[in-house]
Amino acid sequence: MSNYTATAPSRAELDAIQGPLVLEFGTDWCPHCQQAQPLIATGLMGHADLPRLKIEDGKGRALGRSYQVKLWPTLIFLKDGVERSRLVRPQSTQDVVTALADILA
Repeated sequence: MSNYTATAPSRAELDAIQGPLVLEFGTDWCPHCQQAQPLIATGLMGHADLPRLKIEDGKGRALGRSYQVKLWPTLIFLKDGVERSRLVRPQSTQDVVTALADILA
């Protein structure tokens, strides 16, 4: 079962989105991504209406490079197309909750 989509929007499309958005860069086979999924899900609980894009990243993937993603998973919290915070290999649900609060305020 694939969780990350190989079809990513362009950076210009993401920059134009109004409101909050969570981008998650990673791959289905990445053990760090797999390990982080339960805490990310818990941190986002209660926000089913929040747009979240899980984007497959890797060599030759321009979108991840445009955000300077180097490790997976990387979560980027955007508001009105502007990065407000970022979590690289999140270690706790609270990290997700804190970053989320910043784009929902």
